[in-house]
Amino acid sequence: MRIGELSERTGTPRRLLRYYEEQGLIVAGRSPNGYRAYDAYNVDRVMQIRGLLDAGLPTRIIKQILPCLDKPRVIHFPDATPEMLATLERERDRMTARITCLTRNRDAVAEYLAEVRGNAAPTTGTGA
Repeated sequence: MRIGELSERTGTPRRLLRYYEEQGLIVAGRSPNGYRAYDAYNVDRVMQIRGLLDAGLPTRIIKQILPCLDKPRVIHFPDATPEMLATLERERDRMTARITCLTRNRDAVAEYLAEVRGNAAPTTGTGA
C-alpha cells in the first residue's frame, strides 16, 4: 500500500509516517516509480508505535523494544543502560496505573449504563 492508504488506515499523518521511517521504526519498500510501498503489517506496527508514543516512550527506546512486539523474535539490546532499563520500568509502572484507572472508569460507565437501561420505564404507547 502507498503512504496515503497507510495514513488513512492508521489515522497517522504522512509526515509522521515519514518520520517513523527516518527513525527506523517502519520500513517501506520502493515501487519502480520511487513511491513508498508498505506491507499490510505496517498498519499494526504504526498503531503499536503510536500507542508507545502516547504512553510517553521516546522513539529511541521504541526502536529497541519493537522486536519484542514481533513473533518469532530476537531480542538483543547491546546498549541497554541502567538508565534505559529504569526508564522502561517507570513507564511500565505508569502504564499499569493508567490501565487500572481506565479499567475502573470503563467498569463504572458499564455499571451506569446497565443501571439506566435496567431502570428505564417501558414505553406503552398509550396516551392517558
